Amino acid sequence: MTILRIVNGTLVNEGRVFEADIEMRDGRIHAIAPDLGGRPADRVIDASRMLVLPGMIDDQVHFREPGFEYKGDLASESRAAVAGGITSFMEMPNTDPLTIDNAALRNKHARARDKSFGNWGFYLGATNDNLEAIKAVDTSLACGIKVFMGASTGSMLVDDPDVLEAIFASAPLLVATHCEDTPTIAANYERLTRGLEGECPPELHAEIHSREACLKSSKLAVELARRHGTRLHVLHLTTADELDLFEPGPIERKQITVEACVHHLFFDASHYARKGALIKCNPAIKLASDRQALLAAVNEDRIDIIATDHAPHTAEEKSRPFLQAPAGLPLVQHALLSLLEHWHDDVFSLERIVQKTAHAPALRFGVRERGFLREGYHADIVIVDPNTTVAVREQKLLSKCGWSPFEDVRFRSRIRATIVNGTVAWENDRLAAASAAMPLEFQRS
Repeated sequence: MTILRIVNGTLVNEGRVFEADIEMRDGRIHAIAPDLGGRPADRVIDASRMLVLPGMIDDQVHFREPGFEYKGDLASESRAAVAGGITSFMEMPNTDPLTIDNAALRNKHARARDKSFGNWGFYLGATNDNLEAIKAVDTSLACGIKVFMGASTGSMLVDDPDVLEAIFASAPLLVATHCEDTPTIAANYERLTRGLEGECPPELHAEIHSREACLKSSKLAVELARRHGTRLHVLHLTTADELDLFEPGPIERKQITVEACVHHLFFDASHYARKGALIKCNPAIKLASDRQALLAAVNEDRIDIIATDHAPHTAEEKSRPFLQAPAGLPLVQHALLSLLEHWHDDVFSLERIVQKTAHAPALRFGVRERGFLREGYHADIVIVDPNTTVAVREQKLLSKCGWSPFEDVRFRSRIRATIVNGTVAWENDRLAAASAAMPLEFQRS
């Protein structure tokens, strides 16, 4: 039996901030109490003046494997994730081949067992022609059904109304949607880029991927979910306009939930001039007023979960003329630190950050025995030093793409250690040699 103990830390858990020690045995939390330090242990970590949080559960990442390993893979991106305090992730299906049946899900699980430094889950992707595979999904292999209702290409774009109705009517798992209306985007692109040859003002991206495109698609998703009683989770909301579609209140009571992503809470259209394609993403970063509305919606529990939508592209791809540059950002290494900036600025409480990054995703997806600091739960823990700054440009960037949209930022906190299943995975800017990660298990209601 291996015993690891954290002493003298300030725990943030289930709406409380309090002083206590945590003892872990064989991968699980054995005890949470004051003054455990006198008992024998294999290792003791002194967390004096530090915050001890449940590890972040990121419900939306693109780690690019299989098919796009030149951008990132399960090993490289999960390393970056644990360095950022993310202990579990749920990965998206737009790989090559697409993750659209049980065989593809099993393949991804096999890859993760060999490579991943964080606990893993995978979405089954919807297409216009895999309804039977959705109905037959092995629910032990998938965290949810991902539906691209816009801003995708090929068979990952589900734009057949009859198919959408059938998916919402029969999906055996939570349905997670990317909501942008593709015909609206296409019309905007044709109108706004006529005569341009690759170069255009970066802020034009938010007009092409417009608020009207987002609202039209989000409305449709909510209408379908209400009609069919679907458990719906709308991903990466970006506009103030869409917020009225969602109710404030505890996540446990909701059939329909919504997420915001860290970059939409940190950046706004004023950053396009300096960062250009480095913050080009879908759905697009929009106005400062939208960002402020999203921050307020987090605090009123209208937005339920905060995630990353981590989606790396190479520096070469991002350096292309703006219209040709791909959409997506590498975010996992600095996601939690970016949220703690809102705490330093008195926008979010620590309890709110933990609720949205750990408790809420565990509850919404039914993640078994994770997401909380509770005795008997898996020991997924992050220790944060809130008194030490870190400049991103001075760090080693662990995502394979080697760049970050935060490269000009000095964060006012630092990740001291990340513990995955009771094993130190990251400590003092060093990655552990071996991984204790495992597949997420789900409690289906």
